[in-house]
Amino acid sequence: MTPTHPGRVSILTAPSRALADAIAEFGEPRGYVATASIGIPPRRTVDALRADLDAWARADRDPQGYDSVAERTRASYARLVCVDASRVAIGSQTSVLASLVAASVPEGAEVLVAERDFSSLVMPFTQTPGARVRSAPIERLADAVTADTFLVVFSLVQSATGYVADAAAIREAAGRHGALTLCDTTQAAGVLPVDASDFDLTICHAYKWLCSPRGVAFLTVGPKADAVLHPRQSGWYAGDDVWRSCYGTDITLARDARRFDVSPAWQAWIGAEQSIGLFAGLDIAEVWDRSASLGELLCHELDLPPQRQAIVSWPDPDGSQLARMTAAGIRISGRAGRARASFHLWNTEDDVAEIVAALRG
Repeated sequence: MTPTHPGRVSILTAPSRALADAIAEFGEPRGYVATASIGIPPRRTVDALRADLDAWARADRDPQGYDSVAERTRASYARLVCVDASRVAIGSQTSVLASLVAASVPEGAEVLVAERDFSSLVMPFTQTPGARVRSAPIERLADAVTADTFLVVFSLVQSATGYVADAAAIREAAGRHGALTLCDTTQAAGVLPVDASDFDLTICHAYKWLCSPRGVAFLTVGPKADAVLHPRQSGWYAGDDVWRSCYGTDITLARDARRFDVSPAWQAWIGAEQSIGLFAGLDIAEVWDRSASLGELLCHELDLPPQRQAIVSWPDPDGSQLARMTAAGIRISGRAGRARASFHLWNTEDDVAEIVAALRG
């Protein structure tokens, strides 16, 4: 293929051995630039899922056997986002975890959300009686925090545009006014370095950049949030001893973030253990440099404003450009009247060149 920049073979530096090994696990998914919609599994994840299904079919599986899988996955995720595992609760959906937080908002308290953020993150707050929800553009969210704000809710990376929030400014403003922060890292964890301890609460659904089966989500709970969050969804898996917490109300909830756990969808966690374990062993800054470099190259080739992001989007109100790329065999997505390309560790300059060729004929 002709290089997109004549005379330059590659804009990407040679990957480290760990990253090269990880890339090899994904085969050759050329033309797949839709990770912001759904990630694809590494080989180890597919192998583990197949082995588990075979074991289940042989009647060689029991519920207790999945507990250690969930705990190893929790530990890997904790390492990935730089917190202790005792700060991590497990769940299945963003909206459910956001609803847990919303249910703990005091009557009359203000919740400041990013304008046009992902619905599963913000809708639970608009549906909470007594909460006063106000929105502001993500670019000016820090300036919108006031002394009346109880909680600031935003995605670290915006789903529709790939915009990376100025988390430091939002954190500083929230701290200055005594507000809590809830950051959704679904479009960040696995491609952009994330330190969950920077926020009072974070939520992540792992089926995108962490390349896990759908139905695996995480909530991290910092010390300030721990004091106000109520385990309203607690069930048997939130017990201090889960297998003695199956019946009745006379159970003791876990003392750490496990008291917010939801029982795991077993097969999904079999796959997630492998995928998240893989990403926890990588230098995510290296993954970001690779992915954002490809985003920058695409912007250069399409004469778009510079966006050093893993997600690049541009106006496509009638969907004609999306249709043209899809017809060319490119797996890409469209959101909010925009075409959206999302680059991950397996992508190369060839993927950029295919997009450009499809759009320019």
